[in-house]
Amino acid sequence: MKSDVEDLMPRMLPVEFGASTEDVDLKGPPRNPREYLRQVQLEASLCPEVVVAQIDPKKLKKKQTVNASVEGCHAAPAGLCPSLSWQQQQVGHFSDVRQSITKNRRHWSGQTLDDNVLMPKLTDEDGWKRFCLGETVYQGTSSCHTDAEPEPALDYSKVGFPPFQSIVSRLNQSTVLMLLETLISWFEEHDFSPQLGRWLYALLACLEKPLLPEAHSSIRQLARRCAQLRSTLESLEDDKLPALNLLICLVARYFEQNDLADQPE
Repeated sequence: MKSDVEDLMPRMLPVEFGASTEDVDLKGPPRNPREYLRQVQLEASLCPEVVVAQIDPKKLKKKQTVNASVEGCHAAPAGLCPSLSWQQQQVGHFSDVRQSITKNRRHWSGQTLDDNVLMPKLTDEDGWKRFCLGETVYQGTSSCHTDAEPEPALDYSKVGFPPFQSIVSRLNQSTVLMLLETLISWFEEHDFSPQLGRWLYALLACLEKPLLPEAHSSIRQLARRCAQLRSTLESLEDDKLPALNLLICLVARYFEQNDLADQPE
């Protein structure tokens, strides 16, 4: 795009006194410098002073590919907002977990998985949901199980595989991001469960910084969903409250989505 100065220049070029532009041929090349100046001035004089773009808003709307959202989180109900010191403590512990995963990734990725641990293919979203959540939660038979780690004798296909380091250490960033998006999308339509919480925490711990745009969008979606679900709780004794507060805290405080952070009174 030309600057204002460049746009005005052709109109200010001098034409020899007494010269006429009527016989200037715009199609042919100029034969001398004076004829060139006359051509430039004549072309400039034919341009309108103001040009108004004719834009159809409907066409622009159809071609939009990014929907930016600045929506914040639901405020925590009275008495359910965690203290600032609690949030800072969780961020510190989470940072230690991330460092441990990074330090020991090579060791754990080299461990042999049990024969019953069959990790789904990257594109098998339903397979990953069953793998992480178990058939019971995935099929909606029950939305809550004990928060204790399953015993080895349990059928993991029903209760879901915990995010052992020997499993998550095998996930590259593409798989981590895909799995985050898959589980968060599932969470949008379903209730919270301990299996889901463990995997979301583990995947956040594996998520590299700086965040890719897709990751940025996904974790904000996660925090908003947690806050929305928390807004329906009525008691400090609700089993879901600590996990929901923790996920909101990590997204807002560790990953620096400060507009989503809980602000204790």
